[in-house]
Amino acid sequence: MAGKRVEKYERGTRSYIMSHIRGENTSIETLVRSFLFAKGLRFRKNDKRYPGHPDVVLPKYHTVVFVNGCFWHMHEGCTKHSMPKSNVEFWSAKLVRNRERDIKQHAELEAMGWKVIVVWECELGKKVREERLERLYREIVGNAVDPDDGAVDTERENPDV
Repeated sequence: MAGKRVEKYERGTRSYIMSHIRGENTSIETLVRSFLFAKGLRFRKNDKRYPGHPDVVLPKYHTVVFVNGCFWHMHEGCTKHSMPKSNVEFWSAKLVRNRERDIKQHAELEAMGWKVIVVWECELGKKVREERLERLYREIVGNAVDPDDGAVDTERENPDV
């Protein structure tokens, strides 16, 4: 039986496991949303009106946030992404399709005037999480920073915008 791969799971178990991988409300999405909400930002989640159904939509800042798993979205240069050793043809086609779809959807959103931010799963590890979330907050609010620091928040000043 040399050369025959030993299955880790019984027949049908792998399919069952894969069918239970969530596409929405993952732990990393919940982590990002909880942080943004605690910072006072209000948003819509998984809004189906926009290409790619962004994980977080912040209409006030005309910004969308995608919280991507490194494996599923082929995060280049990341240790959390590696091509599976079995069924390589299927997985490479699927993951490349995911990446190409992401690129297309981000371009569509940008053409609609939205700022697109991607937060990767590896950026939310315990050692780097706090810095990445703070940077995300700064990326979102941009020049509409804390009103106590003297900066002008044009959206508050002119609510008709």
